[in-house]
Amino acid sequence: MEVGLIAIGAAIAVGLCAIATALAQARIGAAAVGAIAEKPELTGRAILLVAIPETLVILGFAVAAMIILILGG
Repeated sequence: MEVGLIAIGAAIAVGLCAIATALAQARIGAAAVGAIAEKPELTGRAILLVAIPETLVILGFAVAAMIILILGG
């Protein structure tokens, strides 16, 4: 029972971070494409802004790994 709850906690940590990142990247990506259509010199900045929310998933994965390693071990 305890192992299952630890796994569910780790899954929630990654899953919620992934959903939040998807919502953020969808809005940022749409705005970035519109900005690039008007000013092509903004391409580098747009790529950077789309990549920033991805760190949220990486942090969620780190939290999930800590949950599994600390509580599961």
